[in-house]
Amino acid sequence: TKMSVISAAEKVDGFTRKSMRKAQKQKRSQGSSQFRTQSSLVELSPLPQLKDAPSTEQQELFSQKLQQCCMLFDFMDSVSDLKSKEIKRATLNELVDFVSTNRGVLVESAYPDINNMITTNIFRTLPPSENPDFDPEEDEPTLEASWPHIQLVYEFFLRFLENPDFQPSIAKRYIDQKFVLQLLELFDSEDPRERDFLKTVLHRIYGKFLGLRAFIRKQINNIFLRFIYETEHFNGVAELLEILGSIINGFALPLKAEHKQFLMKVLIPMHTAKGLALFHAQLAYCVVQFLEKDPTLTEPVSLGLLKFWPKTCSQKEVMFLGEIEEILDVIEPTQFKKIQEPLFKQISKCVANPHFQVAERALYFWNNEYILSLIEENIDKVLPIMFGSLYRISKEHWNPTIVALVYNVLKALMEMNSILFDELTASYKAERQREKKKEKEREELWRKLEELRIKGTSDLQNNSHSLQNAQNNNNNNNNNTRAK
Repeated sequence: TKMSVISAAEKVDGFTRKSMRKAQKQKRSQGSSQFRTQSSLVELSPLPQLKDAPSTEQQELFSQKLQQCCMLFDFMDSVSDLKSKEIKRATLNELVDFVSTNRGVLVESAYPDINNMITTNIFRTLPPSENPDFDPEEDEPTLEASWPHIQLVYEFFLRFLENPDFQPSIAKRYIDQKFVLQLLELFDSEDPRERDFLKTVLHRIYGKFLGLRAFIRKQINNIFLRFIYETEHFNGVAELLEILGSIINGFALPLKAEHKQFLMKVLIPMHTAKGLALFHAQLAYCVVQFLEKDPTLTEPVSLGLLKFWPKTCSQKEVMFLGEIEEILDVIEPTQFKKIQEPLFKQISKCVANPHFQVAERALYFWNNEYILSLIEENIDKVLPIMFGSLYRISKEHWNPTIVALVYNVLKALMEMNSILFDELTASYKAERQREKKKEKEREELWRKLEELRIKGTSDLQNNSHSLQNAQNNNNNNNNNTRAK
């Protein structure tokens, strides 16, 4: 590793040089390129083109080119090995093209060299983040320095897996559980381009290797549990959830207990993560996929979301409301009846939230035709829960947009059941009158207590003065008696 030398002057004058040292440090730790270079590099020589070689020699040349591409280079040093880097890049491009356009090239003897080239290039220890407080929403990610080569290796890997001649029965000797584990570790890469390739590669492996499916699901399960309960950090959560979305879509019915457990013990608790915004869309998609497969899961899932409902983060509340709307879009009327009471108690709180975005998102439910029809069918249960919050907000909320939305909602509810609406209005007003009366009585009581306190204080002072005067008179009388 090349270390930058800090002079004595820089050590003394740390303040002015701090930013420079930080910049040097950042540059050094970018990507994993310089951690993997071979100590004694041999300059690469271009081999003949595969398309120009006689068919009898093509297989041998293919193997040589694969071996040549196992050479690794330091991309942090932008001026070294330029010729060799370019030869490798051109060779990788040629290999991608060769596997994509030719049939009969994936013979059994080629598999070890293909596996060796892929694993040598992509499997590596990811460097620690140059920013320990890395926030994926705010900060720029560290991009892989050796991407010009790695990208082409991923491209080759994909074309290899998608080739009509690809034989999983041969490849399974190399693409095994250890291979999958190493592949999953790479999902923590900060480079979104790499995670995107990994997502497609893992999905192809899941599709072609039936024997690895349960293992892949179990390892993703483990990564998520570590993420929820230990590290709270993993860059590839969104990509893994995206893969799971299509896996869940293909689950056979009835769902296995293992799959239901994954939903309740992993996917639902994932909603508590601090960085939920980074993967919420993919997580909500997975949850809704489960409910479309098995509607009887609606009640436990909805109650799970209500259990983990955010208390202090308005941004997360808006996301939860969005997910609830997606669930209500696919809910069966019988399932709606089971969850309507706890659900609308929470929606009622959200509508009354002083943060206008939370209130607005909750009120938008009434723009959804299907949800509106469910509410109408169950208006006798929903309206009493919602009425108090809506009526109070229509009079008190600080945001005029919210007040306007509330009026529309109240109007829609009134049209659904005007008799119940009038009864609730009357009982609400009567309750408010009772509250005002109680408030008045309480104030009156405090006023009387205050008067008694003042009166008691003045009586006490008068008594103390009387006692003092009596004491003084007594002393004077005693003195007069002694004088006589």
